[in-house]
Amino acid sequence: MGTGLLVAVVVGSGIAAQRLSPGDVGLQLLENSSATALGLAVLILIFQPVSGAHFNPVVTLADRTLGASCSVGTIVAYVAAQVIGGIGGGVLANAMFGAATALSTTERATAGHLLGEVVATAGLILLIFALVRTGRAALVGPAVGAFVGAAYWFTSSTSFANPAVTIGRIFTDTFAGIAPASAWPFLAAQLVGAALGVGLVLLLFPLPRKARS
Repeated sequence: MGTGLLVAVVVGSGIAAQRLSPGDVGLQLLENSSATALGLAVLILIFQPVSGAHFNPVVTLADRTLGASCSVGTIVAYVAAQVIGGIGGGVLANAMFGAATALSTTERATAGHLLGEVVATAGLILLIFALVRTGRAALVGPAVGAFVGAAYWFTSSTSFANPAVTIGRIFTDTFAGIAPASAWPFLAAQLVGAALGVGLVLLLFPLPRKARS
């Protein structure tokens, strides 16, 4: 549900921005990024007590890599739910705005975009687990919302940073869409970024000896 609503926010606000500000891509991006940043912060606050607000497969995998005690079956179930939710969120946004559900034709996979995805995903992982490992998990919602809102602008890819959201955005041929041929390189870049983020977390925020024992 969390991932689905997140994709609905991203795609829905993208459609609204495209219709309300035709021809002004900068204003469209501002509207889309503002709605996404605020919506994501709210969704994390809602779902953090339910599922840890795991809307993102790379966050789930990073959590397990960094020591969370969850089984392989649990991880598979989470990732499946995230991907299904992401697709459902894209379809829901299309339906709300009367847009056809169709595969996106927006090509995004350039070298710069992929580097942007590595940076965005690494930064997201570093932010989340820096807060968790220093006892500031309550700040994850507003901090992640702020980071994603900023990363829309400082990364060339507009910071997808989430495989489930990327897959969900394949199913809308609107402002927020991504063509299938571009999505797969984005997924690979996100995995690279997640690995880099985990490495930075281990370097900068190692757990105390007592916590590791």
